[in-house]
Amino acid sequence: MSKILVVAEIKNGTVRKTTLELLAKAVSLGGGVDALLAGPGAAPLADILAGHGAAAVYVADDPSLALFSQPAWLDLTAQAVETSQAHQVWFSANETARSVAPALAARLGGAFASNVKAVSLDGDHVLVERVAMATKVVQKARLTGKVKVLVVRGGAFDAASNNPKPAKTVKLTVPKPDDRVKVKQVLKEESGELDLGDAAQVVSVGRGIKDAQGVEFVRPLAAALGAAMGATRAVVDSGWMAHSAQVGQTGRTVSPDVYWAIGLSGAIQHLAGMTGSKLIVAVNKDPEAPIFSVADYAIVGDLFKVVPLLIEEIKKAQG
Repeated sequence: MSKILVVAEIKNGTVRKTTLELLAKAVSLGGGVDALLAGPGAAPLADILAGHGAAAVYVADDPSLALFSQPAWLDLTAQAVETSQAHQVWFSANETARSVAPALAARLGGAFASNVKAVSLDGDHVLVERVAMATKVVQKARLTGKVKVLVVRGGAFDAASNNPKPAKTVKLTVPKPDDRVKVKQVLKEESGELDLGDAAQVVSVGRGIKDAQGVEFVRPLAAALGAAMGATRAVVDSGWMAHSAQVGQTGRTVSPDVYWAIGLSGAIQHLAGMTGSKLIVAVNKDPEAPIFSVADYAIVGDLFKVVPLLIEEIKKAQG
């Protein structure tokens, strides 16, 4: 029986939805499921992971983990794999995974796959589907070896309902800080807006908004929907929105319930970051725009005329 270790992602003191998605899928495969929970103040979150199917939660709760350190996270993850005797390690796609997961596979002499969107088992082998070449290609691979390390795209699976229960916890030994690296300052961008990765709806804008004033023109639509604001690379490169809002191959990958594509053409690099959305609504005045090839609902028209009508109808529906 294949045991899976899910590496939990925490943000602002809560377990990210992407972690719960991984737990739900891991449980559905029928093997054992454990979780790794690391970070200062992380221990109280163990019951949430247990409620989502983690039989044991390996905990590293220490102030020294407040700032990410690749050597420390690599040691902790390897320690959890050895203690739990896991055959698979699943990360959700984030900065930590990009740094730690390949190194973990190399340390353990295991197999590695990134950009995973589907997982199944074939005896002792793990079968994965992963996207490549800006989502133009879906590769099917059979992973062999003692340990398989996967980085899974957000939204690839559905999370189960929450049923917290007392967790069986195992305390890990926290590695000593790497004294070769000294962090002098941490700068954070405080936008005050919803995070793209957590939002149930995302409103993204493209070059069709024309300028920075166009962003503000569309923003009330996001406010009416309770949605996060995203953007194409062209909008970010023009300085109209921050890089943290960029969706696409060189930005964020999102998988909201509803993705509103406003005034964007649908370049393949942008589609790479949003095609996991459950429902896509597109507004573009060009009836041949590539975005319409992936949209569930297509509105051909001038966004500066369509957006006010959408806001009006949304407010009517909300009463």
